[in-house]
Amino acid sequence: MDATTFALPATPRQIAYARSLALRNQTLLPWEVQQDRRTLSAWIEAQARMRPATGLPTSKQVAFAERIARLKRRAVPDECFRDRQLLSRWIDSNR
Repeated sequence: MDATTFALPATPRQIAYARSLALRNQTLLPWEVQQDRRTLSAWIEAQARMRPATGLPTSKQVAFAERIARLKRRAVPDECFRDRQLLSRWIDSNR
């Protein structure tokens, strides 16, 4: 494609998904990126590869910890659900 080709506008579904990624990654969705379908697609791919900026545990970590807690008949401490490292240590010590 050359520079005289017109770019297609981004679809509403693309913009909605990009906004959800921006919230998850705690970043801004630039206005220029929202104007072009290909540019937005590239931005989405880059953001989807990033991990969330929070230190919260992943859903798989939480599910695994709850499974361990059920098997051992004990509760996972509430503070473990607020920190990824703390939950990881709890899992390691209760396997």
